[in-house]
Formats: sequence, C-alpha cells, structure tokens
Amino acid sequence: MNAQQIRARFLEFFADRDHAVVASSSLVPENDPTLIFANAGMNQFKSVFLGMEKRDYVRVATCQKCMRVSGKHNDLEEVGRDARHHTFFEMLGNWSFGDYGKRESLVWGWEFLTGDMGLDPANMWASVYRDDDEAYAIWRDDIGLPASRIMRLGDLDKGDDENFWSMGDTGPCGPCSEIHYDQGADMACDHPDGCTLGVCDCDRWLEIWNHVFMESDRDASGKLTPLPMKSVDTGMGLERLVALVQKVRSNYESDLFTPIIDSMSELSGRAPAGEDRVSMQVIADHARAVCFAIADGAVPGNDGRGYVVRHILRRAARHGRNLGLREPFLWRAAEV
Repeated sequence: MNAQQIRARFLEFFADRDHAVVASSSLVPENDPTLIFANAGMNQFKSVFLGMEKRDYVRVATCQKCMRVSGKHNDLEEVGRDARHHTFFEMLGNWSFGDYGKRESLVWGWEFLTGDMGLDPANMWASVYRDDDEAYAIWRDDIGLPASRIMRLGDLDKGDDENFWSMGDTGPCGPCSEIHYDQGADMACDHPDGCTLGVCDCDRWLEIWNHVFMESDRDASGKLTPLPMKSVDTGMGLERLVALVQKVRSNYESDLFTPIIDSMSELSGRAPAGEDRVSMQVIADHARAVCFAIADGAVPGNDGRGYVVRHILRRAARHGRNLGLREPFLWRAAEV
C-alpha cells in the first residue's frame, strides 16, 4: 500500500465504527495563543475535552497536519539524523468524547494494525502507565498480548511522566498506553542497561500509536482536576506507519520522502549516502514543512511563527549548500 491508501484506510476503518471523519484543522491554530503551530490531532478538540463546547458527534477520526518546532514538542534538531523525527508530519487519530473507553480504543488499534495493516503481532509491544491496571488487563486478557511484552512505565510522584500525556504544561491530560513495534535485534543499541523498551530510545523500539485516556485538566500549579467527562485521544504518525507497512527501516525510505530525495540526488549529482543523505533528508522534511506552513498562511518573517518558517527555510538552504547547490533549489522539492 502507498501512503495515500494507508491514510484512506485508517479513516475508513473508523468511519465503519460510527466515527465522523473530520478534516484537518489549519497548521495555524485558531483562538489558541498557547500554540505556534498545531502540534497534535487533539488541538482542534481542546475545548470539547474541557467541557466548553459540544459537537454533533461523540466519535471522530482525523488526519491532522502537525508541526513540532518549538517548546516541549520540538523535534527540529533530530530531523534528518535519525529515521523517525520530522518537523511536519501527519497524525492519524480517533477520539471519543465521553463515549467509548479504553477497551474499544485498544482493541480497535490492535485490529487495525494487525489486520488491516498486516503488521506481525509477534513484534508488537505495549506500555501502560504504572498503575493503570485496567489498560494492562485489556492488553493481557482481552487482546492476548503476553505479559512479558506489556511494560508499566512512569511515576508522576517521582517526576517521571512516561506514559502520562499532556498537550503542554497545562490543559487536558491523562494516562496513556503506547503501541510499539520491535524492528529487530539488528537495530538494537548498546545501552549500558540493555536495549529494552522503557530503558533506551533507539530505533529498535518504534512507537507507533499512543492511546491517551483524557481524565484530568492540569493547571499552572500542577494540580489535576477531573474533566467533565472521560474521553479517548489517540495519535499515530502516518510517516512511521507507512514505513512499517512498506517494510523499510526509515521513514525517509517510504514513498512520502523518496521522490524528494531522488530529485535532490539527481540535482546535486550525489548519491544519497552518509552526510549527503542526512542533508537530503533534512531538505525533504523541511520542504514539506515549509510548503504546508505557507499554504496555511504562515509566511517567513522576523518573529513568531514567521521566524520559525524562515529558520526552517535557512536550515534547508544550508544543507543544500552542503550538497554543492548554489542556485535556488527548494522549488524543485516543492514541485515533487
């Protein structure tokens, strides 16, 4: 399957389960001064989670345009140097506003990945927040995942927020359960405590899908107040899923990026290897980010999101010079 087919199948899967399919919101958030760019699928539903707004639906699925280039969710310096981080990406997600709960969310997630996407169940792992016994039991008893592949992580009392998700320092939050894919021992790292999920953060253990169980609203003091209704918020990076389905080890080897990388290789006359490949991957990522940002009204400027767009442009241009490119070239990537 190509990326377009995978995106469409995700939305169809949840439409078949009575979810409204809603278009992505703009990368430039409306009425939310806390964000420079939309950075998660739940941004457009924040007021619903807070009980400030009601929608005509209680189940929804989207494919949201996201950028993570500042603040807590900032992947900029990792871009191009590993297999999985991006400035711009698409987040597949499904939500329940006071309707279904953990069981449906996790069971459907498992069905979609192992059934519709054909991922090998033997390579699937799950993590849950340390005292989320309900999620743990669903994985073990309802889905049948061996206990040896279910990890309890995080401890807020000790300052460890692993498997406890929040959009920022304040706002809706709650425990989460993440689905991971073991890409094999040949991708293992040499962490001194062993290459194990929850210990290291290498490419062997690829986080695919995060299922967040929204239960609380956190204020500036850190106090957690129960939300008016318990809800489900899930997010899965399209780029990671496409790479897994297409059986490639890097997002940049999928059909979302290879056309741009191939065009930069042809233009520069260099093979996509070593540091040259890093530069081509940076350009491929940044070209996508700039195109979508400008299309949504964020033009290069001297402050705010305009400065961020300009910074991404300059970073791409610098990597173009690393490839020996001295004439304008990003327009070629934009065409691809």
